[in-house]
This record gives sequence, C-alpha cells and structure tokens, in this order.
Amino acid sequence: MIFFLVVMVGIQFIPTNPNQSDVVPDTDFMLVNKVPSKIRGIIEVSCYDCHSNNTKYPWYNKIQPAAWYLESHINEGKSVLNFNEWGTLSDRRKKSKLKSIKSQIKNGKMPMQSYTFIHKDATLSGDDRTYIAKYLQELSSSIK
Repeated sequence: MIFFLVVMVGIQFIPTNPNQSDVVPDTDFMLVNKVPSKIRGIIEVSCYDCHSNNTKYPWYNKIQPAAWYLESHINEGKSVLNFNEWGTLSDRRKKSKLKSIKSQIKNGKMPMQSYTFIHKDATLSGDDRTYIAKYLQELSSSIK
C-alpha cells in the first residue's frame, strides 16, 4: 500500500506536453472553408479539443495518470485529423477526410463516448448530426 502511494505521488512530477497554441494557422479548417457559425460552434466544441493544436483542458489534466490518458487520446486524434492543418491536405485527401468525418459522426463514433461522458456540451443531437452531414456533403461536392 505504501509502495502504491509513493508511486502515485511520484508520477505526479512527470510532466506532459500540453497541446496548446495561441496561433490559429492560415491552414485551419475554419479559415480555409466558409464554415457557417452553427457548424463552427459544433465542431469547435465537439472536435477541436482532440483534433487541433489547442486543447481546452479539464481540471483533472494535472493529475497523473489522467494526463497521460488525455495526452494519448489527443495525439492519436491529431494523427488521424488535425483541423489546424486542413489547408495542407490535397483535395483528394480532403474528400477522403470529409467522408470519414461524416461516417464517424453518422455512426455515433465521434465524438467518443469517453469524451462526451465528461463534456456533455460536446454531445451531438440527431439534428446536429444531420446538419453537419449536409454541410460536409456540400463541402465535399465543392472540392474538385
């Protein structure tokens, strides 16, 4: 028991690399596309914490091993899609990403339940899903 306590206290001193930036690059999804304000709000609240370079961390991010868990999910999310790098993608890749985003949202895989369990405001309603799907389809159709 004492060993466990010492380990738990000890790991609190191992830092993580925060995913935070004050800069919104010109390649950001919102800047590259004319995103309607309703869609912008939904995407920022439901997607950007894990799929951009600027996460709004919850209070428990300062506690290990929760911070490692969050860092792992953010790194994984950004490796699949980073909205801040949208403008660097080829048109073909953008279409592929839009199709994937639409599918993930439609099938309820995104945002992840482990995220929406704590972040209730990130939960997508049926209307949100329909509205986003329609926008993503329109955006995909506009890409050559």
